[in-house]
Amino acid sequence: MKPSLPPESVRAVRRLGFAGLGLLNVAWGGWAVAAPRHFFDTFPGFGLHWTASYPPYNQHLTVDLGATMLTLAALFFGAAIADRPAVSWLAGIATAIFGTLHFGYHALHAGHMGATDRVLSLLSLIGGAFLPPALAATHLLEESD
Repeated sequence: MKPSLPPESVRAVRRLGFAGLGLLNVAWGGWAVAAPRHFFDTFPGFGLHWTASYPPYNQHLTVDLGATMLTLAALFFGAAIADRPAVSWLAGIATAIFGTLHFGYHALHAGHMGATDRVLSLLSLIGGAFLPPALAATHLLEESD
């Protein structure tokens, strides 16, 4: 039996989800491109230093990471604006590939992170791999029987 959520609610959650991911990636990507050293030293903020746990600092790689995040933001905004299954699935699958590979690296390499930071980091990476395709999958809730 399908859940009986109103289609407009499903669309609103999906569009807001993709837009929120877009904003997050614009903020992080812009930060990494505009101030790579600060990003490296302080990401994700709130007193945590996840990127700095993988020294040495490399400006080129940090700016490239920012460019990747800005590219992901474009995919997320495209999915939020178009709200079409093909666009949502493209954004979801593309970011799941990136997110899964990114998670895989960090699952195998702890850098200099303590246990709490490592767990929080890995949980955020799991979310990054699974949330976009989950948002795309909400199109299935709108299909007729």
